[in-house]
Amino acid sequence: MAVKLRLKRMGAKKRPFYRIIAADSRSPRDGKFIEQIGYYNPIEEPAVVKIDKELALKWLRNGAIPTDTVRNLFSKQGIMKAFHESKCKKDGE
Repeated sequence: MAVKLRLKRMGAKKRPFYRIIAADSRSPRDGKFIEQIGYYNPIEEPAVVKIDKELALKWLRNGAIPTDTVRNLFSKQGIMKAFHESKCKKDGE
């Protein structure tokens, strides 16, 4: 089972709100998911992003693949940098 970290669209028509979730890559965009990691609200100014860093790092360590948008959100929050540093630290030991 390939796990992806991706966005699940919520909210009303023309007023999107997204949840960042871990889901099986075969499940539909708004379908069944394994765990919710955070949310992203692009409507507010500035855009609101709330991510549970520990959960995100746990899923990345377990091999979950983030989509391009989720990868960008993680990068802005510093999660990808922390993941890369923890990976390098583990390899260096």
